[in-house]
Amino acid sequence: MRIATRGSALALTQARWVADRLGGAELVEASSDGEPGDKSRFVRGVERALLAGEADVGVHSAKDLPSEMPEGLEIAGVPEREDPADVWIGVGDSLEAVPEGARVGTASLRRQAQLLAARPDLRVEELHGNVDTRLRKLAEGELDGIVLAAAGLRRLGREDEIGFALPAAQMCPAAGQGALALQVRSDQTEASDAAASVNDLKAMRELTAERTVVALLQATCNTPLGVHAQVESETLAIEAFVGLPDGSEWIRDRHQGSAEEPSLVGAELTQRLLGAGARELLDQAEGQA
Repeated sequence: MRIATRGSALALTQARWVADRLGGAELVEASSDGEPGDKSRFVRGVERALLAGEADVGVHSAKDLPSEMPEGLEIAGVPEREDPADVWIGVGDSLEAVPEGARVGTASLRRQAQLLAARPDLRVEELHGNVDTRLRKLAEGELDGIVLAAAGLRRLGREDEIGFALPAAQMCPAAGQGALALQVRSDQTEASDAAASVNDLKAMRELTAERTVVALLQATCNTPLGVHAQVESETLAIEAFVGLPDGSEWIRDRHQGSAEEPSLVGAELTQRLLGAGARELLDQAEGQA
């Protein structure tokens, strides 16, 4: 079995983790291309490798995978999900305790919107790069704090860097955060069966509900949208945040339904969001971005 992955430290760690659960596999590094800020650049190289027959399974951070995939590709498995929370690294032991006017680094409009919604005094500065790059800029004193995904830090063995977790009610995670998506060609039964063998039903249902909201809202990388679903027994609860990048306006809502119908529950939440004015807010956000 050949696994296509990006060449970053986190991507390779995730791919090796999947390879171990598949009983061993060869890693095929695929290049990413495109402009900074274009999240789809993270997945195009892997998808090209799959479509060209250079790999059998593609491993993606699910939050990077656009809601529309190339024809002939599908998600065949979602392994057990890591912690989906966002975490703070820097001064303070809670968001309320962060010093007034603190400089916070993030490249995410979703994080920026929620930080400023809670703390309009914060100075949010654009921060790109891998985990090591971001941590180095914080250590060098360029920033007072940064916000990262708990999952990436845990997978890299850097969880000791975490200052505190931001609760979903304060920082709703990105759709798919903490989850891995195993992508295969639709006509490859063996690869599909292999990916399905490590599928976690709870994680798959959560990801399906979250991706439904993203797709129905036609969200892009310039959309300040957070979506977080959680399955408990037979119930799927899902919450979402839609806001403006400057934190001046936002909508939060929560809905629940049957865990056996994740797409329906996601669609119902989307209708509630649209009824509350989410479409207008997202159009305005796209203009600001």
